[in-house]
Amino acid sequence: MKRRGFLQRIASILGTAGWTNLAWSGLGGQYYQALATPPSHKLALLIGINNYPESPPLSGCLTDVELQKELLIHRFGFLSSDILTLTEEQASREFIEAAISEHLIKQVKTDDAVVFHFSGYGTRVQLEDLPGGAHALIPVDESASDGSNHTEDNNFANYLLEETLLLLLGLVPTDKVTAVLDTGYYPKTISQPSGLRFRSLVTPPTKRLNPQELNFLNHLLRGGLPINNGIAKGVSSSKNESIILRASSQPDQSPGESLFYGFSAGLFTYALTQYLWEVIPPKTIHILLSEINNHIYKLGNRQQPDLLTLTTKENFPSVLITENFPLETTGAQGVVTSIDQEGKTAQLWLGGLPPQVWLNYGVNSRFATVGGEQLVFKSSSGLTAKAQIIRKEAQTGNSLQIGQLVQETVRVLSRNINLTVALDSALERIERVDATSAFSALTRIVNITSPERGADYIFGKLSNLPARYGLFSLGGELLESSTGEPGELVKVAVQRLIRNFSQLLAIKLWRLTENQGSSQLSVKVSLEVVSKNLFSQSGTISRHLVWERETSPVSLQDGTSQKRFADQSAAVPTVPVNSIMVYRVVNFGDRPIYCMLVGLNNHKTPVAFYPWAISSPNVTDNQPELEQIVIAPGGSLQFPQNGQSFSWLLPKKSLFCEHQLIFSTSPFTKTLLALASSYNKSTDQQSISELFNPLDVTQAILEDLHVASSVSSTDSYVLDVNNWASINFVFQSV
Repeated sequence: MKRRGFLQRIASILGTAGWTNLAWSGLGGQYYQALATPPSHKLALLIGINNYPESPPLSGCLTDVELQKELLIHRFGFLSSDILTLTEEQASREFIEAAISEHLIKQVKTDDAVVFHFSGYGTRVQLEDLPGGAHALIPVDESASDGSNHTEDNNFANYLLEETLLLLLGLVPTDKVTAVLDTGYYPKTISQPSGLRFRSLVTPPTKRLNPQELNFLNHLLRGGLPINNGIAKGVSSSKNESIILRASSQPDQSPGESLFYGFSAGLFTYALTQYLWEVIPPKTIHILLSEINNHIYKLGNRQQPDLLTLTTKENFPSVLITENFPLETTGAQGVVTSIDQEGKTAQLWLGGLPPQVWLNYGVNSRFATVGGEQLVFKSSSGLTAKAQIIRKEAQTGNSLQIGQLVQETVRVLSRNINLTVALDSALERIERVDATSAFSALTRIVNITSPERGADYIFGKLSNLPARYGLFSLGGELLESSTGEPGELVKVAVQRLIRNFSQLLAIKLWRLTENQGSSQLSVKVSLEVVSKNLFSQSGTISRHLVWERETSPVSLQDGTSQKRFADQSAAVPTVPVNSIMVYRVVNFGDRPIYCMLVGLNNHKTPVAFYPWAISSPNVTDNQPELEQIVIAPGGSLQFPQNGQSFSWLLPKKSLFCEHQLIFSTSPFTKTLLALASSYNKSTDQQSISELFNPLDVTQAILEDLHVASSVSSTDSYVLDVNNWASINFVFQSV
């Protein structure tokens, strides 16, 4: 698109939004606001680049733009005409800077809300004033010639400095500016098998930044704002208090994008938009980042999103999301995007379902609109689903409307879900043949595929260890328990990993129960730590909140609950080493609910909660029996009950621990039987201990949830949101 055509395109968009009498003169074009413009506007500039002329292609950046656009329109009330998208060849450095100036800075008023999004490559580029380099976004025209000739030696890095972007956003005249940067600055330094594409590139130290970009930056800095580590020191003195959400800016973390069985997306954007579809205020910016980190961890990459703020406000992470993201609708899992002429089928956008759930979503799952219209899921392509419209008895017309939000009511999961493992492309041909043969005997647990088709884990070679083969997360992290002996054959390695496959499938299945955003049970769960003051004569017990999560019905009722973490500075909730964890559950509903806990300890070993009691204490040699954990209507329960069970103590630091708390309106009868079959009896009546048969226990949990939903089907697990809730806790021990 030529420059003149681009400016005409912006003029056209602004005109449809109520702007008239535009008089353009390059970047300094003047225009006037129409009298009919509403008192507040919501404007967005969304940028995505998959195909670069000189760099390897990405595949999820255009999906990111679509994810953001659907969210902004249907969850936050943006008008489509107020959202400007620049994709592929449109996303040049000059066009991006022009769009910020014309679409945002010159249009926005004091109370307007603004969202800027960029998905594409990022890098570090050398500057004379910054020997360590500066963060930069890579536009589609990634190189620019100096005009003398067209050899590579005379090409400049035609990048958009993050510094420039921050200064431009600081000129947008509103306090409600949010930028989302799904890009990276530091490439991965260790070559390990991976199922992701990473959004960071290395810029050679000899490649200089385009002088035009430096001149533009200096123009913005003429107010005396010096450069410091790639960020303007005085940028907080600009006209607004923007927040910038970055996929990661840490040297040891590279943001990735993944293939999700038919579509690709940035992990950060997918996790962010999915959470915002379901979230019900009030939630803080800090909670937002921690929830996103939780989702990305489960998607297989160790990248921790961070917050860069241009604000002078103290304790900014505790600011509510709604101050920058003005929610206009209730939480949902998707929206109706079209209806066929006969009124029998509808097309849905389902970006609000948890990613791991959507990838395994079963036919005949159900949704409902706020008005009560029922829709049955039939098929999908990407994040778009085809659904059958179920008419009520005696209903003559179709009350379903395009734009109506839909909420999950019934989740169907196949009883034949397997673990999907990709073979690393670095394996030699004979190794791939042997691996395929070995995996063919495990089809009840594992399916093999290629990294390009999406997977749960990667089977590959170890590059710098004596052992030859192991399992890797999609982000390239080696699973510690998956390594074998030096010189091991492929077939032997696959057989050795059978127990790992069983454990990983169990983890996959219990994560598929997660439904915090759609459950209709009213449950709140608090993770607390208890510690004893050793210097106190009375042995005072102290406790503090680590993390608090609740289902949507509780969020709607609890309008004052804003604090969710004790440590507002941590990206992930933290539990101090040698302190004892305690869970506190409150049942706000009118039915008793039963609880089950499974998870991973700080050794990545599957664990479960084993509460037991002596059924007849006065009977000699009476054996202990595992008992149900039940919370009465309107009641609360703490476990472990005495708060001093040493099996709940974390003696070692770890990056991640995970607990899944699953609630049901019916007892976990089959689950207790599965637990009892391998329970190593302990003197601790409320222990959290190693789970020796995790797959059997997890399948029993799904069966108990299926029974609670009172469904006769035996082909699938059918789970009713009125009868179950599942809440995930991911935390660190420090």
